[in-house]
Amino acid sequence: MEELRSETQKTEPEPSPKIIGLTGGIGSGKTTVARFIEELGFPVYYSDDRAKSIVNDDENLKVKIKELLGTDAYDENGLYNRKFVAGKVFNNKDLLHQLNEIIHPAVRIDFEDWVKKQTKYLVFKETALLFELKLNRQCYKSLLVTAEDNIRIKRVMDRDGKTYREVETVMEKQMPEKDKIRLADCIIYNNTNLEDLREQTERIIFTIE
Repeated sequence: MEELRSETQKTEPEPSPKIIGLTGGIGSGKTTVARFIEELGFPVYYSDDRAKSIVNDDENLKVKIKELLGTDAYDENGLYNRKFVAGKVFNNKDLLHQLNEIIHPAVRIDFEDWVKKQTKYLVFKETALLFELKLNRQCYKSLLVTAEDNIRIKRVMDRDGKTYREVETVMEKQMPEKDKIRLADCIIYNNTNLEDLREQTERIIFTIE
């Protein structure tokens, strides 16, 4: 009888990890926080980096992007022409939306495949457009990295050699920080130094239940 019970016993499915959406505007320090999270032993999926690879690797995606933006969307080596694409969509919301509708489903599938391979109870999805694309609805929690506007602008000016106005123009295209703060479940304020940023990151990560 004991043998029979063992044979008919169902195997419990593996628990799925909780997905934490990690986001932050330009100059917020989102990538630095992502590195701290990895140091704490949790995996991070870098959506923006993966998208850069996918647009070069996925032949079907290439065809669709060329149909939308023209053959100049890829250079003579067959690589995604970021500068050209950015110039086409920067002031064209409709075109940007159509481009996102092509790229983001491919990134979503790639992310889902990545999640299946993870073993930690928390995994992090880093993406600049978490709230804009309503991806936070697919996450257990959302984590926003933010900072005062002037601090963010100075960081980007120092990092990228851009003018104040150039950075400000980019920020104006992004969702206002006050709206992101309202939507976020957890917030890290990156206004001081790296030590404080690391402490905030650790404190928040280990209080997520």
